[in-house]
Amino acid sequence: MQKQSFRFLKILFLLVITYVNMACSSPVIVAHDAVTETEKVLLSISSAIGGDDLVSAVAQIDLVAAGGYYPARAALIIKKPSYLRLEIIPPLGPPDFFLAATTQKMVIIIPSKGELYRGEPTGRNMARFLPWKFGIEEIVAILAGTYPPLAGEVIYERHLEDGSNMRIEMKVRSGAAQTVIVGSEGRLNKLARYDENGRLLYTAEFADYDQEKPLAGKVTVSMADGTASITVKYSNLQIEKARDLSVFDLPEPAGFRTIMMP
Repeated sequence: MQKQSFRFLKILFLLVITYVNMACSSPVIVAHDAVTETEKVLLSISSAIGGDDLVSAVAQIDLVAAGGYYPARAALIIKKPSYLRLEIIPPLGPPDFFLAATTQKMVIIIPSKGELYRGEPTGRNMARFLPWKFGIEEIVAILAGTYPPLAGEVIYERHLEDGSNMRIEMKVRSGAAQTVIVGSEGRLNKLARYDENGRLLYTAEFADYDQEKPLAGKVTVSMADGTASITVKYSNLQIEKARDLSVFDLPEPAGFRTIMMP
């Protein structure tokens, strides 16, 4: 009887030690009720600009690439999840670059060359004209000051950083993942995007928030391979309800050569 009691106490002791070790060494996994709270934080970020909001602004775009530094001013209009219009404003003369994209199509017009490009708004086609290989939904999300969606069921982990910042990690079954850093005021500070192999693709930083505006006044995207970084600073920012989406349909000028993009 005493041997059985001793054996029972020994097993109980080992179980307690094992539990303590697991509790100390395990990562901070979000419990079910904490997931709900995490999703509330993410929802407040993703819904800061609503799906029926039309955002327009003058954007100062500063591109740093291997070839040098390229500043430009542009008129920008976006609507989530996948509407974009961009016109480069030259120092003198009329605009010479127009881009309009929706969920299914993209049109680029370059008047000085008499060329019109038409195709789907894929990352490959975007990369022909912009310094990143992002699809339309990803570009619009970043310009709208939020994180792009992940395809599939998302698993969340939440960690508290030094101070009052919160780090939220999101991952899907394919392995694709992203991490967001949320500041004390519940606003998105940083985004890091990873591919299916865990390789960092790019980071995006959001700054210069105006208390009266839900959108960051400055967005900086840096490619992980160091090939380019682009900073967008907004001025004359306007947010209104979208009533007419014809602004995303570029009129096709007569006599231009049409180039189809696969």
